[in-house]
Amino acid sequence: MKKNRKISVRNIVSNLILRYRHMPASRWTILIIDLFTLVVAFAVTDLFRLRSAAFIDWPSLVVKLCAFGLIATVCYILVGTHRSIIRHSGMYDIYKVVVSNFAAVVVLILFNLINNNHPIVANRYTPAYSEILMTFALQVAFMISVRLILQNIYNDYIRRHRPTLNIAIYGAGSAGTIAYNALTQDPNHNYRIVAYIDDARQKKDAALNGVHIMPRNAVLNPDFIKKNKISILLIAIPSIKISYKQEITNQALDLGLQVKSVPHISKWINDSFTANQIQDIKIEDLLERESIKLDNVNIVRQVYDKVVMVTGAAGSIGSEICRQLTQYHPSKIIMVDQAESPMYDLQFELRNTAPYNKAIDSMVFVIANIKDKPRMEQVFRQHKPQIIYHAAAYKHVPFMEENPYEALLVNVFGTKNIADLAMQYHSEKFVMISTDKAVNPTNVMGATKRMAEIYIQSRSSADTHFVTTRFGNVLGSNGSVIPLFKKQLAAGGPLTVTHRDIVRYFMTIPEACNLVLEAGAMGGGGDIFVFDMGAPVKIYDLASKMIQLSGLKNIEIKEIGLRPGEKLYEELLATKENTLPTYHPKILRAQVRKYATADIDALYQQLHELMPTFDEMKLVAKMKQIVPEFISQNSIFAQLDNTKKQ
Repeated sequence: MKKNRKISVRNIVSNLILRYRHMPASRWTILIIDLFTLVVAFAVTDLFRLRSAAFIDWPSLVVKLCAFGLIATVCYILVGTHRSIIRHSGMYDIYKVVVSNFAAVVVLILFNLINNNHPIVANRYTPAYSEILMTFALQVAFMISVRLILQNIYNDYIRRHRPTLNIAIYGAGSAGTIAYNALTQDPNHNYRIVAYIDDARQKKDAALNGVHIMPRNAVLNPDFIKKNKISILLIAIPSIKISYKQEITNQALDLGLQVKSVPHISKWINDSFTANQIQDIKIEDLLERESIKLDNVNIVRQVYDKVVMVTGAAGSIGSEICRQLTQYHPSKIIMVDQAESPMYDLQFELRNTAPYNKAIDSMVFVIANIKDKPRMEQVFRQHKPQIIYHAAAYKHVPFMEENPYEALLVNVFGTKNIADLAMQYHSEKFVMISTDKAVNPTNVMGATKRMAEIYIQSRSSADTHFVTTRFGNVLGSNGSVIPLFKKQLAAGGPLTVTHRDIVRYFMTIPEACNLVLEAGAMGGGGDIFVFDMGAPVKIYDLASKMIQLSGLKNIEIKEIGLRPGEKLYEELLATKENTLPTYHPKILRAQVRKYATADIDALYQQLHELMPTFDEMKLVAKMKQIVPEFISQNSIFAQLDNTKKQ
């Protein structure tokens, strides 16, 4: 029975510890502990001072102790030493301990000076200066010691023990120190910091928090990683250059490490950092490039106090253009899209998120379809847009290969509707968002975008200046490969690629939209601007990196074959095209073939007359006549190319 009773008591205590182990002590409990240590400090002080005294004046000691306690209590409450969570105590908490006790010393010394001439209080009840200083010096030491002891007890005995994760921290600066404290105090994981990595010469052979600081190659090599069983690399340099971060990350991934990073200080919650805020490196980080420097004056000159229309406003590109436009203070932003739910999401975001909501009075949200010319004419008549960013289009290659009628109706005739209305209502500028798939197109979607380019380019003599911007894939856009890979990873794989050798150009959405605004501002009539997309990315390698970043094992990459209309390599310029530099290093002006307005109008009228037939072969054949370089690949329309050759 006694044994069972002992077991039950032990279980009760264990359960109580398990249940309340992460609950911080109440502030009043901390205050009581601090006052208790003050009593101890006072007792130790007077034990030394009075050890040779023949007589101890107990009433005097009690009065002085009460004075010490009362003044210390007020100082501790005012400074807030009792508000800290002890297990997370840091330098700021030590600072508060020192300040509060120093304040108590100052008050007691002032009390001495005031009461030194009092006939009763003086001498007997007034503490000596040595007594004040020694007591509160000990109190500072006791308060700091108690916090460190309780912190260690929590970390070593109360915190739930989990498998140790060995980690290397890249960056031995202030962020690295903060990251160390956050990791070692994390209640949910047991981290062991093996090494700091820093290539600064002055830090060589130094140590931080008892951990050696080592150069990169001394840590990021197979032997050191294996010997110390390191599984995670934490990049703790929030302002690190993107190219350098990518280099480090790729090196760590090749060693089989998980890579995480400390976010920029502006993203810390309540100006403090915890282990929960450590971020996984994402594939977007490995494809990101250094931020672009824009000629904001040029953009402001174009859109400031103007009525600006964005078609396809709820899409990935259109919505980012709308966000960026708000900072240039147009008089009105007309956001047009036919997709109701995405448009609602955009409206909610812009109206409720700083800094966009500062421009709330200039926002107009219009549900309309660019195919519907009477409706679009009503929008133009009502708002009379001066600048138009045309982002509305169908973009999915396989869908458009199966639905050429819709591709033509939206991408060609929808664009024609907006372009014609822009001229009719004397808009100043029309900026179209095109794609690299319009160059030597091998699919219906790319061909329709090239046809849209040709149409607006043929209007270059109009009062309205027509400008085309052409770029490749954007990271995170709807239907792009990265969201697809993320869904497949979440489902446990496999990741599907159409071909092992397929490559694509990538650009972030903000970067692409920055360049759209800049190119739109610099362009005159008939210009086609090509963006510097950097080096092409192999999709198979992209999938491999995403698997490595996820930390998942045994995820297969499966080749499923090229889709209809898909080609291995995208191009930004046709074979007969050349480029000229502009004042912006990332924007090139394409030299392209010119088209006579009358010829284009005749061809497009013939195409328009074919539309009601819904005969896909005839429609695509006419497209190939308008765009001779359109050669279908992996598509039923390839037979038209064979017929043409014969």
